[in-house]
Amino acid sequence: MEAKKNLLTAEGLKILEDELEDLKVNKRKEVSQKIKEAREQGDLSENAEYDAAKDEQRDIEARIEEIEKILKNAEVVTEEHDTKNINIGWTVTLLDVEFNEETEYRIVGSTEANSLSGKISNESPVGKAIIGHKKGDTVVVETEAGEIQYKILAAKKSK
Repeated sequence: MEAKKNLLTAEGLKILEDELEDLKVNKRKEVSQKIKEAREQGDLSENAEYDAAKDEQRDIEARIEEIEKILKNAEVVTEEHDTKNINIGWTVTLLDVEFNEETEYRIVGSTEANSLSGKISNESPVGKAIIGHKKGDTVVVETEAGEIQYKILAAKKSK
């Protein structure tokens, strides 16, 4: 069975590659130095600095493994011929029809999603609802609390 592709924007790919490089080149060395210094203090059974450094080392290695798995199955979303329909990599401005509130989102792959910075996944309810539509369309998003109608006020391919 083929692994699920991780859809990424070019920006998202670069961010992950940079993070991986930093973890491998800088963070590993920093933690290794912390472990070395903690060992020099003697008894490791009651050494909080040693325990903290080993925990940090474990976290770094886990993140490196996670990023490598993402990159192994990464597929960068490129400019497509369809420039009218919303897709991954687009920035959209939506109007909540009921509350008359505007929100701007950038649609990204699920590994890049961060709602606090305005990036929503193509797999999220809102992302799924607006992909394939265009400016001026009204879409319905199903939520646990009921339906939400959004009008697409603006949509543009992000750079």
